[in-house]
Amino acid sequence: MAFVKLIEAHRCPPGRGTFVQLGERELAVFQLANPTRFVVVGNACPHAGGNLSGGALDGPVVECPWHQWRFDLDRAACVDSDKVRLARYPVELREGFIYVDPDAAP
Repeated sequence: MAFVKLIEAHRCPPGRGTFVQLGERELAVFQLANPTRFVVVGNACPHAGGNLSGGALDGPVVECPWHQWRFDLDRAACVDSDKVRLARYPVELREGFIYVDPDAAP
């Protein structure tokens, strides 16, 4: 695993997504609660490419703002079908920064 520095953790407030460009990849970063953790997924909804970082967050579930598809960020899967998945990246928190392994997601 080759982790790279992605973003300062304080720039990812709880309750909403944060868009981050990493090279050619568009990522969505979410700070979730109970327990506090960071989740990084591909930003494009697999249904029609909607901006997941701009979606409404309800606990660990984000809703795509385009067509209201909902994704459980802990499972990286659509709440209505496990067959529809998000690319989810391994995350580490180091000295106030979020690091991600961009090559580890399917």
